[in-house]
Amino acid sequence: MDYKVVWTEPALADLRAIVERIASDNPSAARRVGEEVINHIELLARFPHIGPRYPRGSKGDDREILCRNYRIFYRVSDERKTVEVLIIWHGMRQEPELPA
Repeated sequence: MDYKVVWTEPALADLRAIVERIASDNPSAARRVGEEVINHIELLARFPHIGPRYPRGSKGDDREILCRNYRIFYRVSDERKTVEVLIIWHGMRQEPELPA
């Protein structure tokens, strides 16, 4: 059974900011990047444990996957069968502080 993907407000705001930033130079590229990020996240419904735990080696439920230059951080709840998308972070930035 697939997990339900739940977007947090910060993750939605991150995606909007990424697409808007790219669109200022290249609207078609912005659309492609936005679609790729969404497609990566949709994979989590079927494969919620595909990404390694964050930070690596931890026993927590926070994980990450990569899409282009972006790190997608998410939290898995096997009990509720949900994947909560926390933030979308550019890989060149310092390590993020994930929400509790």
